[in-house]
Amino acid sequence: MKHYNQRKQEKSERFQRRLRRIPFWITLITVLIAIYDFGFDKTSFILPVLSWIYIFTLIVGLASLIGRYFPLSQKPIPRAWPVDVLLVLLFAVAIIAFLLGYSDLYNRVHHEWVYSAIFLIFLREFSTLQINFKRQFLSPAQLFVLSFLSIILLGALLLMLPKATYTGIPFIDALFTSTSAVCVTGLIVVDTGTYFTHFGQIIIVMLIQVGGIGIMTFTSYFSFFFRGGSSYENQLALREMTNSDKIAEVYNTLKKIIWITFFIEAFGALIIFSSLDNTMIPSFGGRTFFAVFHAVSAFCNAGFSTLYNNLYELGVRFNYTLQLTVAFLIIFGGLGFPIVFNFINYLKHLVVNRLLPFTRKNKAVHIPWVININTRIVIVTTFLLLAGGTTAIYFLEYGNTLAEHSGFGKIVTAFFGATTPRTAGFNSVDMTLLQNSTILVLFFLMWVGASPASTGGGIKTTTFAILILNFLSLARGKDRIEVYRREISDSSVRRAFATISLSLLLIGTAVTIVTISDSDLSPFAIAFEVVSAFGTVGLSLGITAALSTFGKFIIVLTMFIGRVSLLTLMIALFRKVKHLKYRYPNEEILIN
Repeated sequence: MKHYNQRKQEKSERFQRRLRRIPFWITLITVLIAIYDFGFDKTSFILPVLSWIYIFTLIVGLASLIGRYFPLSQKPIPRAWPVDVLLVLLFAVAIIAFLLGYSDLYNRVHHEWVYSAIFLIFLREFSTLQINFKRQFLSPAQLFVLSFLSIILLGALLLMLPKATYTGIPFIDALFTSTSAVCVTGLIVVDTGTYFTHFGQIIIVMLIQVGGIGIMTFTSYFSFFFRGGSSYENQLALREMTNSDKIAEVYNTLKKIIWITFFIEAFGALIIFSSLDNTMIPSFGGRTFFAVFHAVSAFCNAGFSTLYNNLYELGVRFNYTLQLTVAFLIIFGGLGFPIVFNFINYLKHLVVNRLLPFTRKNKAVHIPWVININTRIVIVTTFLLLAGGTTAIYFLEYGNTLAEHSGFGKIVTAFFGATTPRTAGFNSVDMTLLQNSTILVLFFLMWVGASPASTGGGIKTTTFAILILNFLSLARGKDRIEVYRREISDSSVRRAFATISLSLLLIGTAVTIVTISDSDLSPFAIAFEVVSAFGTVGLSLGITAALSTFGKFIIVLTMFIGRVSLLTLMIALFRKVKHLKYRYPNEEILIN
């Protein structure tokens, strides 16, 4: 009898879990229908059907939200209550307005708040699902790679919707654009502003945002927020993806990534909006979208622009406030979230332990190494690369592409030119007029790229720093790398040189293949294109649209591998070898 009751209870629990998933599947189907609504032309017969589907989903979402609080013993965690109350009010108002007929049927269906409500329902239902990252099936590296692949393919399909473009787009061009957006590269085969509709541009900016932060970051954060916890396996996988020091810090890290990203992008969009000339973009909505699009594109180091000539467009070419804002957004996005977090902790340390003690009798508490070695290396390397790049471009292009600018304008444009190859891809000068010596400087900056755990690509600043420090250590006769009174671990050195070797192998292979498939194009321009794709930069000497289908596919692969890194891809493909309990005798190999 006891076993019978236990089995009966288990069946009841399984039935309840399946019943709770029904709203998720309904909202998922409705989201797909909304995509169809956005992307295709519809007949007058379809519009009422879509209208009633939306209202049905709103009712289901409202009932699901209220039902989660009964029985009271299984209600959601307290921090989700205010959000759920706001959602209930939003859905209730939407349903009442619909049923009372405050607007005609056609406008009611196409109000943006209806789509927003549908999306919020889907997000709320998705966040309650129990998703387990089974390490025996998929490693964190494999999850990382597969998440990018799935978003790229989904983005390509969305960009092929009839209403996403004015004239339609071939699959290879849609795949190229989606890969460039998700991998935050910025290379384009068609002009973003004139080829894609407003709906298509919204898809692109969403792909940039998701690609810059990572789909796993978004989904995991909302799952943590509404469910209040996760399995130990999930936290282990997320700890590796977010570079958290402790498992207990995974949720806080996710929260910081989301909120810092939105805060910096919103602040940057506000400055960009205030710098725009009303005569260039007359409408308030147009200026708002322009500011948001470029703020997201800049912080995520994407380099996409809705302007035909990027930031070389005549209306913004001399807008130095815009250029400086975009440049600093690129820098902040390229530093990496761990560096930003560490710098924020340092500011807190200065305020609490250095400034406040002067206003009270308590002495400051000594906290050693608030700025860790990663932050020190990244900040110093970034500063040297920006200073060196700005100086080189300023003198090399002084009488060439910088000639049309004033004294201050020359400095700003040179600084912008040194910042954007750090995986961003915006350009405020005519790239085809650059000196060959300047292009070689851009080669180097694109190859180095941004910093680890950032939205940028390249071999990363820390890898380049280890390369230089290793040279100096060998020249001084040392058998180890020491910096800031710390010794760099052998594993870090091995990873750095593996990254450098694999990057050169990938670039060399891609350049060779594209040179063969597109023999009519300049090898120098092809090499620049490949390095730009590998560094997820987006700068081009004007050959992207002229590439053959096979050439575009090779660039797509290069962008993807450059974003996830070839080393991560190899880790995802090969099983990890267990730590061996024996070691062979050491032998010295002749090098030179």
